[in-house]
Amino acid sequence: MRKVLLVFIPLCLLCCCHVRQGVLPDETQGEAYIVRYAEGFKATCYPDYTIVEVRDPWNHQRNLQRYILVDRKKEIPALLPEGMLIRTPIQKVVAYMAVHCTALDELGVIDDIIGVCEPRFINSPVVHSRLADGLIVDLGESVSPNTEKIIELGVEVILTSPFHNAGYGAVEKTGIPIIECADYMETTPLGRAEWLRFFGLFTGQTALADSLFQETEIRYLEIKNAVADISRRPTVFTEKKYGAAWYVPAGQSYMAQLYNDACANYVFSDLPGSGGTPLSFEAVLDKAIHADFWLFNYNRDTDMTYQSLEAEYTLYANFDAFRQRRVYGCNTDFSIFFEETPIHPDYLLSELVAIFHPEQMLGYQFRYFHPLK
Repeated sequence: MRKVLLVFIPLCLLCCCHVRQGVLPDETQGEAYIVRYAEGFKATCYPDYTIVEVRDPWNHQRNLQRYILVDRKKEIPALLPEGMLIRTPIQKVVAYMAVHCTALDELGVIDDIIGVCEPRFINSPVVHSRLADGLIVDLGESVSPNTEKIIELGVEVILTSPFHNAGYGAVEKTGIPIIECADYMETTPLGRAEWLRFFGLFTGQTALADSLFQETEIRYLEIKNAVADISRRPTVFTEKKYGAAWYVPAGQSYMAQLYNDACANYVFSDLPGSGGTPLSFEAVLDKAIHADFWLFNYNRDTDMTYQSLEAEYTLYANFDAFRQRRVYGCNTDFSIFFEETPIHPDYLLSELVAIFHPEQMLGYQFRYFHPLK
């Protein structure tokens, strides 16, 4: 098998999917694919192909990647602009991230996923069912997936998330196209949710993706507008200490926007940036000691209680939210929080409103967060 693979890898490199004719498209023939909220991608549709560009999240002056999408039922045009050629709809897909599995499931093409990485972090029942049936293969860790198995499976594309100044190791040498999904870098809930339309372009499900996103947008804005005039805005802080640092979402982050739209005051809204910011416990205590609510994700085989939270770190008991029993936890050991909320921020917004303003959501059944016992 190793000899076969050693021969196959150079063949993949010779057949690399980068198109480098450098032919500029006639802009008068292209029709812009209107993107309303997402800032990380744009698309232009031409008669024979579609150009999809992913912006570099760390340098907005350049693109991270440019894909040239050509219908697999049609011949490849003789002249194409520079970019990575992708035959659509994509098939024989490897997905590194749980949320991308959910996106393809929403679009009705979960059967196209034949491999995943780190399934222990995926809570999707359909993915685990297909793993058990041998229809999806566990390819190991995302930082070093089993490239021999990837080649053996005949994988056509790989979906993954880019990270700053990080490559993809041996997978890049196979010549298999890597679709870099920078959805997690969006700073607004609807901006991230709109990446479902990005996947619609690659899967040939544009109409369905547009329809599903529109439903999410309508629901999200309805909930946001329903609480916009509430004058009482409780304060909230999030997450908890890991090691020496307590990472909190910065003020321009996706989660900070959600708290604001749920009519709550996020205590770290003044922190610059859109990522996670490491703080000391003392800095968090100083800012959040009198906050009304405390929300965090955790991963345990049993639900966390006030007793177990205090046993983890006794100084947690100093927060008013702890003493007044206003702590809510989401156990990601079984919750589909990370799979679902990026695509359905309307679900999460409903939950946050139910926590901060329960009179607005009478009878609400919690989906992700639950009050600690």
